[in-house]
Amino acid sequence: MKIANIKASLHRHEIDLPGIGESIESRSFVFVEVETDEGLKGMGCTGSFLPWAVMPCIEHHLLPLLKGKDIRHTEAIHHQVWRQLNNRAYTGVISNALSAVDIALWDLRGKMEGVPISELLGGFSNEAYTYATFGYPFFDEKQIAEYALKFLADGHTMLKMVVGGEPTRTWKDDVRRVRAAREAIGPDVDLMIDANCWFNPHDALMLAKGVEDLNLKWFEEPIQANDARALADLRNRTNVPISAGQMEGHRWRFRELVTHHAVDVLQPNVLYNGGYTEALKVAHMAQAFNLPMSNGGGWPIFNMHLLAGVMNGGPVEFHYGMWMTGKHFFEGTPDPVNGKMRIPDRPGLGFTPRYDALEEARIRDPEAGRPKNRDAHGYLLREAIYKN
Repeated sequence: MKIANIKASLHRHEIDLPGIGESIESRSFVFVEVETDEGLKGMGCTGSFLPWAVMPCIEHHLLPLLKGKDIRHTEAIHHQVWRQLNNRAYTGVISNALSAVDIALWDLRGKMEGVPISELLGGFSNEAYTYATFGYPFFDEKQIAEYALKFLADGHTMLKMVVGGEPTRTWKDDVRRVRAAREAIGPDVDLMIDANCWFNPHDALMLAKGVEDLNLKWFEEPIQANDARALADLRNRTNVPISAGQMEGHRWRFRELVTHHAVDVLQPNVLYNGGYTEALKVAHMAQAFNLPMSNGGGWPIFNMHLLAGVMNGGPVEFHYGMWMTGKHFFEGTPDPVNGKMRIPDRPGLGFTPRYDALEEARIRDPEAGRPKNRDAHGYLLREAIYKN
């Protein structure tokens, strides 16, 4: 079965959170379909970063290179992409584009063989633990406590909140926010914090020291640029576990995190790390160093297959915005129940596109740009919220 065509399109979804009264998050993604010479379609996805470069990369560079290739030969496909389009190991656009195409190829293979992708990746389990990302950067102490309790009431058993990201706040403000969350949920619920590479090494250390007594499960991407050297130094100076990896574009970036002893938890995300083909290599490298994995960067419906498929897979992130986006555009996606989820037993990814919803939310004009009052992640800026 050969690759006949690859199509890419951009879509946007506005996320509402109960009690806010307006969209708190604008989530964009590139949707990809690979069609075979026998008419079978597989789908993939990548995130909102540089979509107007990712789509031409897929259509004008990947498609001409890969047309006619056997959809099962993912190693040969990756080898050819690396040698002819990325022999200096760029990340970003090329990694994101390859990720979406690779996911679609594994979806096709699962459909051909009649099994879920998690089975093809190793079949370790048909379920996985989950955690919910609930704590937006614009939440103050009162709001962070309120929504932590709401998510606990909904059955989530591990929670993650964002720190940093607000220019008017300091690390001291985030210490108070994390303490408010811990006081609300009690000592036994796993709590994580995520800085999205916001802090310099000094402020990351000050924040880590300020919350060391709160029994955090991990501090995710605490330092600008995921500097492996600085992460290792931070890890040696705090007892808070460190995690990173969601936007690293290939195995060599992960090798830097591993060999520098920079992290306690490795976090590949198949939408950005080169798809399942590359992320599986990362999983095996992590196994060799006795490192557990989770995922950062959301999109549970794609990352669940990797984390259930391998023996060192950890909890799947149900980031609220991307979780709701997945439910809106795809039919048959699983939800977490009391801190766990089951992998769909249907072939491939196990869910199907809602083409009407995708068409309604499609963005065709680059001039449409990012909605106003949003930060780089699509979150509503704090000064724009609760203005009434």
